[in-house]
Amino acid sequence: MKRAHLRPRAEADLLEATRHYATEGSVELAERMFDAAIAVLESIERMPGMGSPRLGQLCDVPGLRSWRVTDFPMQWLYFEAEDHLDVIRLLGDRQDIIGILSTAE
Repeated sequence: MKRAHLRPRAEADLLEATRHYATEGSVELAERMFDAAIAVLESIERMPGMGSPRLGQLCDVPGLRSWRVTDFPMQWLYFEAEDHLDVIRLLGDRQDIIGILSTAE
Protein backbone atom coordinates (compact mmCIF):
# COMPACT_ATOMS: atom_id res chain seq x y z
CA MET A 1 0.00 0.00 0.00
CA LYS A 2 1.27 3.45 -0.90
CA ARG A 3 0.13 6.35 1.28
CA ALA A 4 -1.33 9.39 -0.43
CA HIS A 5 0.54 12.64 0.13
CA LEU A 6 -1.64 15.60 -0.83
CA ARG A 7 0.15 18.63 -2.15
CA PRO A 8 -1.05 21.92 -0.65
CA ARG A 9 -3.09 22.69 -3.78
CA ALA A 10 -4.86 19.30 -3.55
CA GLU A 11 -5.69 19.96 0.11
CA ALA A 12 -7.03 23.39 -0.83
CA ASP A 13 -9.10 21.85 -3.63
CA LEU A 14 -10.68 19.42 -1.15
CA LEU A 15 -11.50 22.21 1.30
CA GLU A 16 -12.90 24.45 -1.46
CA ALA A 17 -15.11 21.65 -2.78
CA THR A 18 -16.35 20.88 0.73
CA ARG A 19 -17.23 24.54 1.31
CA HIS A 20 -18.95 24.71 -2.08
CA TYR A 21 -21.16 21.70 -1.37
CA ALA A 22 -22.00 23.02 2.11
CA THR A 23 -22.91 26.47 0.77
CA GLU A 24 -24.74 25.42 -2.40
CA GLY A 25 -26.25 22.23 -0.99
CA SER A 26 -26.09 21.30 2.66
CA VAL A 27 -23.67 20.31 5.35
CA GLU A 28 -24.80 16.71 4.91
CA LEU A 29 -24.01 16.84 1.18
CA ALA A 30 -20.60 18.35 1.91
CA GLU A 31 -19.88 15.56 4.39
CA ARG A 32 -20.89 12.93 1.82
CA MET A 33 -18.61 14.49 -0.79
CA PHE A 34 -15.69 14.71 1.64
CA ASP A 35 -16.16 11.10 2.76
CA ALA A 36 -16.42 9.93 -0.88
CA ALA A 37 -13.24 11.81 -1.82
CA ILE A 38 -11.31 10.27 1.09
CA ALA A 39 -12.70 6.79 0.34
CA VAL A 40 -11.45 7.05 -3.24
CA LEU A 41 -8.00 8.07 -2.00
CA GLU A 42 -7.96 4.98 0.20
CA SER A 43 -8.86 2.82 -2.82
CA ILE A 44 -6.09 4.40 -4.88
CA GLU A 45 -3.63 3.77 -2.05
CA ARG A 46 -4.42 0.05 -2.26
CA MET A 47 -4.31 -0.08 -6.09
CA PRO A 48 -2.37 2.92 -7.45
CA GLY A 49 -2.33 1.68 -11.02
CA MET A 50 -6.12 1.73 -11.32
CA GLY A 51 -6.17 5.43 -12.23
CA SER A 52 -6.57 6.40 -15.85
CA PRO A 53 -3.50 7.81 -17.64
CA ARG A 54 -5.69 9.55 -20.28
CA LEU A 55 -5.48 13.14 -18.93
CA GLY A 56 -1.73 12.81 -18.57
CA GLN A 57 -1.51 11.70 -22.18
CA LEU A 58 -3.75 14.56 -23.37
CA CYS A 59 -1.66 17.13 -21.49
CA ASP A 60 1.70 15.50 -22.24
CA VAL A 61 2.32 14.90 -18.53
CA PRO A 62 3.95 11.46 -18.29
CA GLY A 63 2.84 9.35 -15.34
CA LEU A 64 -0.18 11.47 -14.41
CA ARG A 65 -3.22 9.38 -13.43
CA SER A 66 -6.77 10.32 -12.48
CA TRP A 67 -9.62 8.64 -10.66
CA ARG A 68 -13.17 9.86 -10.21
CA VAL A 69 -14.84 10.48 -6.87
CA THR A 70 -17.85 8.17 -6.59
CA ASP A 71 -21.18 10.00 -7.09
CA PHE A 72 -19.55 13.43 -7.49
CA PRO A 73 -18.34 15.25 -10.64
CA MET A 74 -14.68 15.48 -9.65
CA GLN A 75 -11.49 13.50 -9.81
CA TRP A 76 -8.18 13.15 -8.05
CA LEU A 77 -5.02 13.67 -10.11
CA TYR A 78 -1.85 11.96 -8.93
CA PHE A 79 1.51 10.44 -9.70
CA GLU A 80 2.67 7.10 -8.37
CA ALA A 81 6.07 7.44 -6.72
CA GLU A 82 8.15 4.53 -5.50
CA ASP A 83 6.90 4.73 -1.91
CA HIS A 84 3.82 7.02 -2.00
CA LEU A 85 1.19 8.71 -4.14
CA ASP A 86 1.86 12.32 -5.05
CA VAL A 87 -1.67 13.78 -5.21
CA ILE A 88 -1.53 17.07 -7.07
CA ARG A 89 -5.17 18.19 -7.48
CA LEU A 90 -8.85 17.47 -6.95
CA LEU A 91 -10.63 19.02 -9.91
CA GLY A 92 -14.27 19.23 -10.92
CA ASP A 93 -15.60 18.15 -14.28
CA ARG A 94 -16.72 21.69 -15.12
CA GLN A 95 -13.24 23.08 -14.64
CA ASP A 96 -10.88 23.41 -17.59
CA ILE A 97 -8.79 20.47 -16.43
CA ILE A 98 -6.62 20.32 -19.54
CA GLY A 99 -6.01 24.06 -19.38
CA ILE A 100 -5.18 23.91 -15.67
CA LEU A 101 -2.74 21.06 -16.18
CA SER A 102 -1.18 22.62 -19.26
CA THR A 103 -0.36 25.81 -17.37
CA ALA A 104 0.69 24.17 -14.10
CA GLU A 105 4.09 25.19 -12.80
